[in-house]
Order: sequence, then structure tokens, then C-alpha cells
Amino acid sequence: MACLFCEIIAGEKPASVVATEPAGMAFLDIRPVFKGHTLIVPPTHVETLADLPKDDIGGYFGFVQRIAVAVQEGLGAQGTFVAMNNVVSQSVPHLHTHVVPRTKGDGLRGFFWPRTKYASDDEAEDYAARIRKALA
Repeated sequence: MACLFCEIIAGEKPASVVATEPAGMAFLDIRPVFKGHTLIVPPTHVETLADLPKDDIGGYFGFVQRIAVAVQEGLGAQGTFVAMNNVVSQSVPHLHTHVVPRTKGDGLRGFFWPRTKYASDDEAEDYAARIRKALA
């Protein structure tokens, strides 16, 4: 069975890529909670956090940390929400971490996430570029 995230990593499916490192790839969620919502995936197919090899944990979460800082700085957010689903509510069965930009009063309550869309691929690319710039 094909994995959407593996296809994105392989360049077979389009994505607004924020960064690629040996520890993984970061790209914008196509159904963001808020614009700039970024997904971070390991470079090889693992389905859950429990499946991530012990030797890869530090590199992966270091990458997640750098993306979280870049999302906040690059988008002028007051903070971020960092989350991961394992099996339940995991829409793509490939380990991925959500980094969502947050501002006080943004309306996010608990886990009832509103979803939005980018107006265009250009708008999505603008958000990805701003996060990339903050990563540099």
C-alpha cells in the first residue's frame, strides 16, 4: 500500500517543503489548523513513535524543535502547539509531528481543531519560505 508521506519524501507527490535534513522532512499540512501548520516526518517509513529506531529519536526531535522555533519566529507567532497522534486520529500511517503556530485568542480550544485552506499554492509557498528563512 502506497504511503502519501513516503511519496512526498521521494518527490513523487507535491508539497510545500520547509526543510529536508537527514533526520527528516518538514512540509506544510494541506489542511492546516492555522496557516504555517507544518508536518515533520522521518525519512524512512515508520508508522508510530514506538517504531522510530532509538538511534533516530534525538535527531528527529532536534529537527522538530528547530522547526517549532522557526515557525514561531518566521510567522511572528506567540508560540506553537506541537503534537503527534499514534494510530488513533493518525490520518496517514507514517509517523508525523504537527507544529501549529499559535497566538493568544486564536480560537483553538483543546483538540477541536478548526481547519482552513491556503488560497493558492503561491500562498502556501510564501508560508513555507518564511519558515525556511527563520531556519537559516
